[in-house]
Amino acid sequence: MIAKQPFSPPYFLRNPHIQSILNSVGPRKFRAKRLVKKLDSQMLILKTAEDVRLAAEFDHASSTAKLKNALVILLHGWEGSSKSAYSVTTAKTLIDAGFDVLRLNLRDHGDTQHLNREIFNSTMTGEVADAIALFLKDHSYPAVFLAGFSLGASFTLRIATDRGPKLGLTAAVAICPPVDPTGAMDAMGKTLVIYEKYFFHRWTTSLRNKLKHFPEHDFGAELSQAKTLDDLNMTFIPKFTPYADAQSYFSSYSLTGDRLKALSIPAHLIATSDDPIIPAADLEKINCPEQLSIEVQKYGGHCGFIQSLAAHSWIETKLVQLFEGHLAK
Repeated sequence: MIAKQPFSPPYFLRNPHIQSILNSVGPRKFRAKRLVKKLDSQMLILKTAEDVRLAAEFDHASSTAKLKNALVILLHGWEGSSKSAYSVTTAKTLIDAGFDVLRLNLRDHGDTQHLNREIFNSTMTGEVADAIALFLKDHSYPAVFLAGFSLGASFTLRIATDRGPKLGLTAAVAICPPVDPTGAMDAMGKTLVIYEKYFFHRWTTSLRNKLKHFPEHDFGAELSQAKTLDDLNMTFIPKFTPYADAQSYFSSYSLTGDRLKALSIPAHLIATSDDPIIPAADLEKINCPEQLSIEVQKYGGHCGFIQSLAAHSWIETKLVQLFEGHLAK
């Protein structure tokens, strides 16, 4: 699990919290806002056979790039979206390298709370895979790659394991996935309070938007009383998921043990030893299948890998290298 190509940021960017925060705010966010205006993205609503509707943005490779006739599907993290700074800048790097890119929103993310009545939970990999299959039915590619960040990385590995061959996936890349969600929640409670406040704010905002569109859910009182993520988990997990408590819910989408045993396509897991909310020690809990390569970087924080004050990310070019490597095989 030693990094083959070490990420070595300048000394002033080696703090894991700086890395994690600059992943989504500051220079990277400003650059992403400019890029969104320049991209000629096709807005899509992918409606599955189960009547689930997921929003996505589709971009063709740059006309100046050497076209690869390959597709990269990007999945954002929890309470992120297809317009998150890291999603946009990563997409632009891939587009410029000759890849078509589909940025797919998970249910209730990216201001899509109105599209589906049922509330999002982290076990909903089936509908994401269905949406991917629907898109690929109308868009044929000889090579299809799936990549995700944080919770999107967990979705990536589970989808690659459960339906990789059926979807025709060439390879998958997971960046800083929560291997053991229980461990991730514990770590969040022990690190800087800004992380819990950030996710609490994002989740409660999403839930309020959901309630506006589906007032019959009637959880306004519980939402007003909640003060922490634990409060939200205790209320919303038993009420809006098939699980009785947080422990059973977190276990249901854990990557530990033999969860990835059936993985039969090449997959890469890239993590950092300084991630403030995803313990690197949890990687040892994976019974690593032959097709999974695990790489741990010393620096990078949570999904950051920021290599300059302009907030350019090492992981973007790393993805290009990995995908080009698979195309060359």
